[in-house]
Amino acid sequence: MTQTLTMRAIEKKLQKADRKHARLYLFCNFIALMIISAYSTLMFSRTVQTVFPKGGDSRKQMYGIFVMTLVGCVVFTIYAARLFFRHKSKQLGILMAIGASRKRLRPGLFREVLVLSSFSAVLGIVAGFPFVWVVWGTFRLVLVDSSQMVLDLDFRCLFVSAAFFLLVVGLACLFAWRYLKKTNIMEVIREEHINEPVKELGRWCGPAGFLLIFAGAVTGYYAPLAWMTLFSAYPPSWLSVLYAPVFVGVYMVMLYTVVYGWGRNKKNPYKNIVSRGMMKFQAKQTVNNMLVVTVLIAGGAFAIFYLPTVGLTSVFRYESYPYDYFYQYPADQKVPGEETVRELADKYGLSLKDWNGCEYISLGVDGNVQVSDEGKKFHVEYHPIQSEARILSEDAYFTLTGQETDVSPGTYLYVTDTQESSIWTDESARNLTNMVTRECLDTEFAGYLHYDLLSNEIGYYVLDNDEYEKIAEGLTDEWRGHIVQFNADGRDSYQFADAFYDLFVSSFDESCEHAYFYNKVSKIVAEERGETYEIEEEWQISYNDTDNMSFKLFWAYSPSFRILLINEHLCLMGVLYMMFLFIFIVCLVTSLVVCYTRCQTIVLNNRYIFDDLKKLGATPAFLSKEVRLQCGNVFKVPATVGTGAMYLMYALLLYANDGKVTAYEAIGLLATLGIVALIGAVVYGTYRGSVRTIMRQLGIM
Repeated sequence: MTQTLTMRAIEKKLQKADRKHARLYLFCNFIALMIISAYSTLMFSRTVQTVFPKGGDSRKQMYGIFVMTLVGCVVFTIYAARLFFRHKSKQLGILMAIGASRKRLRPGLFREVLVLSSFSAVLGIVAGFPFVWVVWGTFRLVLVDSSQMVLDLDFRCLFVSAAFFLLVVGLACLFAWRYLKKTNIMEVIREEHINEPVKELGRWCGPAGFLLIFAGAVTGYYAPLAWMTLFSAYPPSWLSVLYAPVFVGVYMVMLYTVVYGWGRNKKNPYKNIVSRGMMKFQAKQTVNNMLVVTVLIAGGAFAIFYLPTVGLTSVFRYESYPYDYFYQYPADQKVPGEETVRELADKYGLSLKDWNGCEYISLGVDGNVQVSDEGKKFHVEYHPIQSEARILSEDAYFTLTGQETDVSPGTYLYVTDTQESSIWTDESARNLTNMVTRECLDTEFAGYLHYDLLSNEIGYYVLDNDEYEKIAEGLTDEWRGHIVQFNADGRDSYQFADAFYDLFVSSFDESCEHAYFYNKVSKIVAEERGETYEIEEEWQISYNDTDNMSFKLFWAYSPSFRILLINEHLCLMGVLYMMFLFIFIVCLVTSLVVCYTRCQTIVLNNRYIFDDLKKLGATPAFLSKEVRLQCGNVFKVPATVGTGAMYLMYALLLYANDGKVTAYEAIGLLATLGIVALIGAVVYGTYRGSVRTIMRQLGIM
């Protein structure tokens, strides 16, 4: 009995036979949209936007990695669409060969494409929200939970997801139109078997690629500073294009890997010829995929490196403090005295020892100021009174530190930390001014002293005793202050430290309700010039919320209680740490999905090659080795280049910050090596799983 099939029925049968490629396309789009949706949802949430300082390095890092992820997902989406239509072309060619016109095929093709792309994209966008809730909720349950960890979403993030949705659907329609325009039916049918080799640049491109990566990183990092020095102008945003050689270098390294490989085969030029041939003849797809994976892994590594570098550095610094409790306050504030503090400690069964303290004064100090001109230009002006400086006498410094020092008259010593890594240093002061009498003291820098507890945002200067007494005459309590420090006698009490913190903060009045970057000297000078001195709203703090991160980190008189700093560090920095951990997970998962997808195309594109090899007598061991070689390059090379390049760049950033890598930063870098090993283990585990899956599909196992 002869069965008559309509063109529509034939079309449905061909679509059903091709559903494995449709599933792969759906999966790729779903993952890409889910990743972008989840990342943008968390990035634009009020929880993250409130904690990440506006204009700060952490916020710039978050946005930068998002751009890298976005570019990677765009390339991944293009790859998925092209791969889908390469196989779809066979179906189109068969229908054309039996008489279907392009006009007849157009509605069905566009309908299928719109349904597949729209369904997968919408599903990915929707899935992004529960993905964020599950991951963030797990973080809160396992790592840290506090009031500021509550996730407060801002649904403006949907604008990013909507734009990406339109991109995915638009690309799908564009590729559909492109394949319908082809005129050679046999070319359309054989589209999926057409190789995509790339132009070979020569063996020099591999080493040259590594040089470009290094040169691009160094040039891009130092270019803004060079621009400001040469042109007295703020660097334009387009200057970031100087990082472009990094991506060119990565592309060249990937190209060298695909075309030549890194092993020398002079003695046996035919070694691994099958796997090298398969990779070489599909080089365009492979290089693009490896480039995307490298960028994603590098972005994820850059995010996760933040955790040990900042976290371990902070904890080690707290542990090295010579006193358990250290605080400072203006003399016009009614802060609890020694007797009150000891009575509070008794309530918690704690005794105190090593109680000592001293007086300091606040003076105006001169300095150079960048003054903005029209546009992005600026000029530097010298102001005889520019900002606030806190001053200690030789005797006061000895009382605090036990370090004897002799300051020559007419000079000052600046107090920095033991690592000399503090950015709050001043070697340029030439004039100190009493802000009440306006008496001036000429001075100059004579060297550094080291005491970690004094290396805070408003610098401490040590003067000769006689000069200190002279310049301090006439100062009111507003310009005088006290420093107190003591230790717990035995094991410290967190409950006491927490209660003392609340008592200490509540003793200050509204005149001290400001962040450390508020400068009362600058305010006075600005008002005397008829200018307005303001602090942007996002940098303001309030006594109404003394337990949040902004207050504890930025309050001008925030005390240093070691047990609180160590125990609350994760709570205070939790949002930052969890955001970067989330970014790492997103980037790593996306990169592994891209690698797995690429390895799956080995099955779809090269099954006939493996079938021919089996017919020629190839053993299962030989075939499994070829699969491992193919997948190995896809997984291992991008992971090695991505993590290696980012590790070197991160070390360069730490060195560039202050011209050295401190002992604490060195410990952080050692910890990041452990993270690199962890990334390698995850990548290797996924690689092994992909190899087993492919060998099962090829019937090798």
